[in-house]
Amino acid sequence: MTTTADLASASGLAQAARSNLWMHFTRHSAYDETDVPVIVRGEGPYIWDARGKRYLDGLAGLFAVQVGHGREELAEAAARQMKQLAYFPLWGHAHPTAIELAARLASSAPGDLNRVFFTVSGGESVETAWKLAKQYFKLVGKPMKHKVISRALAYHGTSQGALSITGIPGAKADFEPLVPSTLRVPNTNFYRATEHADDYAAYGRWAADQIEQAIEFEGADTVAAVFLEPVQNTGGCFVPPPGYFARVREICDKHDVLLVSDEVICAFGRVGYDFAAKRYGYQPDIITTAKGLTSGYAPLGAVLASERLMEPFTRGTTTFMHGSTYGGHPVSCAVALANLDLMAREGLYDHVLSREAAFRSTLDKLTDLPVVGDVRGAGFFYGIELVKDKATKETFSAAESERVLRGFLSDALFEAGLYCRADDRAEPVVQLSPPLICDQREFDEMEQILREVLTQAWKLL
Repeated sequence: MTTTADLASASGLAQAARSNLWMHFTRHSAYDETDVPVIVRGEGPYIWDARGKRYLDGLAGLFAVQVGHGREELAEAAARQMKQLAYFPLWGHAHPTAIELAARLASSAPGDLNRVFFTVSGGESVETAWKLAKQYFKLVGKPMKHKVISRALAYHGTSQGALSITGIPGAKADFEPLVPSTLRVPNTNFYRATEHADDYAAYGRWAADQIEQAIEFEGADTVAAVFLEPVQNTGGCFVPPPGYFARVREICDKHDVLLVSDEVICAFGRVGYDFAAKRYGYQPDIITTAKGLTSGYAPLGAVLASERLMEPFTRGTTTFMHGSTYGGHPVSCAVALANLDLMAREGLYDHVLSREAAFRSTLDKLTDLPVVGDVRGAGFFYGIELVKDKATKETFSAAESERVLRGFLSDALFEAGLYCRADDRAEPVVQLSPPLICDQREFDEMEQILREVLTQAWKLL
């Protein structure tokens, strides 16, 4: 049994974690003979472990800590709210921080996305959006419209509905059968294009047209929504080609299909805007968010929906029979308001836009390494795809991914002082998504660590 004394030391914490803590997305056998890393403190773009070692947080926790760690004003906002009203649900009642935050989000959202439904996480936001789409079409006399289209390899969450929309086969197999009626279309990884590989705009048009083909094949009277990330996370930050989202919007309008912009990662500055749909010039029917809304300081998500979608829910006895205990928690909403104030005061969206070229150019230096095939992304959100052969773009075998990514790269990067993600759910990539306060000093530090470790990784292939 773990005692208080055990938790007073780094080794005691690691042992207690191994004995009692079931970590998320974790291969626990990896810690049979090594300590679980225990992070105890954060300040600015850095985190520290229980042994006092410092690391650059190159992933902003999990694409979330926009304003950096240790911002006391966010803790103070939480404490003030706890003293005034620690908790009350939004079930038929309201409270001031949820009202204020909903109004603020509605005022900055594109178009008439004036209705804000609060959740606890990004996956719950996706789940909510799908349920909303299905009930909306039933209410307007189109009950067969229930299917969802998403892209290959796209991650949209882990709950049964959100996981069904997710396009990563390896993430789904252990939990099947899942919710039926989800379909996959190609993503926008131009580096791996098999169609129009010499014409970026034509490739984007082709990729968007695959959505229309899927709608027509299934029957437009059965398809409710298309879920798309502005910049797709899994696979390494696939950006939309020119004209892609304009064409998708046209297709959705033609077939009366809702366009859901899954901005759980991309909203609140990750690509330099409060909402990424603004950067890429399209109007969603629904936006799903979480993560950067509070900079990860408190759990909160939100679904922003158009007035058109809300309208049938305002009649008679109609009710959206959906919600959660902690959705729109007063403390989380207070933290979100303080977080948005902080980002506005420090001009972090403009900072990202003004520094993204420098970030990109710093990472582009790594393309002189034989293992680096492509660098792609936007804002402060980049993926580095690793290859065996740059000329042919040959990727790693399963055994090589096991040996090089999981057996070496992830631990080596962390040991060298960089917390980021080495991932092979699609192609092998390293992903970087640092706090929005970072600048050239941190860019250089990331590049130097990556250069050293990737050079070592190449020798293992």
